[in-house]
Amino acid sequence: MTETRRLPSFSRPLLLRILAVLALVAALLWAAWVSRELSEPRQQIVTVRLAETIAAFVDAEARGAQDPEASQARVLAFLQASERAVAEMGSDGRVVLVGEAVLAGDAPDATDELRVRIARQLGQGGGQ
Repeated sequence: MTETRRLPSFSRPLLLRILAVLALVAALLWAAWVSRELSEPRQQIVTVRLAETIAAFVDAEARGAQDPEASQARVLAFLQASERAVAEMGSDGRVVLVGEAVLAGDAPDATDELRVRIARQLGQGGGQ
């Protein structure tokens, strides 16, 4: 008769313990990674063409045949609104760089968002 030889193998309880330890280690590593991802604030760097935006507004005011004092008041309100809008954009971990002052590379341009925020500030009567 043929004799069958059995290869030595791990016992089933030992194999289950090893798998349980590996699963526990994997779960702990995953929990550590998730904790790190959730605890670190995400910073997004954006640029705005602030000087271009302000210059366009000032040029439009200069071309308009309006009272100089009223025009000056509108320019001042625009400058204050732009300052508040940039500060508002810089909240929540976002870094706002003036595009004219840096070589931005591939940082997204948020000038359109800045213009919308300035318009909203001016629409609220220029108040904070």
